[in-house]
Amino acid sequence: MGTEPLSGATIGNLEEQLSRPTQQVVDALSRLSGDILVLGAGGKMGPSLARMAQRASLDAGVQRRVIAVSRFSNPQTVERLNTWGVETMQGDLFDPPFVESLPACPHVLFMLGFKFGTSDNPAMAWATNVYLPTLICRHFAASRIVAFSSGNVYGPVPVEPGSGSLESDTLHPVGEYSMSTLGRERIFEYFSQTNGTPTSIVRLNYATEMRYGVLVDIARRVWQQKPINLETSYVNVIWQGDANAYALCALEHAASPPFVLNMTGPERIRCRDLCARFGEKFDKRVELVGEEGPKALLNDSSKAHQLYGPPQVSLDQLIDWTASWVANGGPNLNKPTHYEVTDGKF
Repeated sequence: MGTEPLSGATIGNLEEQLSRPTQQVVDALSRLSGDILVLGAGGKMGPSLARMAQRASLDAGVQRRVIAVSRFSNPQTVERLNTWGVETMQGDLFDPPFVESLPACPHVLFMLGFKFGTSDNPAMAWATNVYLPTLICRHFAASRIVAFSSGNVYGPVPVEPGSGSLESDTLHPVGEYSMSTLGRERIFEYFSQTNGTPTSIVRLNYATEMRYGVLVDIARRVWQQKPINLETSYVNVIWQGDANAYALCALEHAASPPFVLNMTGPERIRCRDLCARFGEKFDKRVELVGEEGPKALLNDSSKAHQLYGPPQVSLDQLIDWTASWVANGGPNLNKPTHYEVTDGKF
């Protein structure tokens, strides 16, 4: 993936770059045979990940079906996926007969999760994050699975010293979302051990692109000259395209017991510094409130970088792209990350 500027605020150009496979993805998918099923493909990341899998397979000269599964509340998502050569299946994964109808693909990526609204509807969070994986693990016992998780399972760590949580660290989830996310991991772990299902658990924080993400949240507040709370003092981010690439590469490393991988960028980013940089780019005064907290959700993703290479898009490039997109009125998904939440209540 190159780092040339995005061509204005064009969704087509953005989605092309989000789905552009790295050579590592092409190589990994060239060594794997069989179809790929993406469950929960209608969310923020699913379409670009499914498209990347399709593009990488074509680049590798491998004939396979890439099938995206979701309720697909937006019909345009189905149209775009089909245009890109990705097949779609529309249905509710809470419906056992629908799950039973899914093809027995050898490679499965599980992207479903319930986060925002957990405090108001914790039962739904646990059903989505824990019960639903049970249905999937039973149906795909003979498949290779990559299960998306979150860095929230580690809990906050001191911002000084250190670089963040490692895959081997003890988990200290805070709040119902984080606890149910750990529950999801344990379900995949249990079925991996019981059935011998090769599994990778990928802990992501925070994916970003031009229409959503921590950088977008901060940039928009600076642009709108709204106050920014510094209680969350540091963050990690990763270009969504790089997160897609790492997840697809993790198919090859799936194992029993599960292979666990952090997915984020190499930097521990101080939010105060981010605000200042966007203020300079927008030539706007930045209003900061609150005190910088001593702890934050920070992950060390050096394992992924060593295995699959460093992120293709740098933090500086992400900041430049985000500033240009926001200043030019580029489209926004209006799905804030709530990165500033420190009590685990989403």
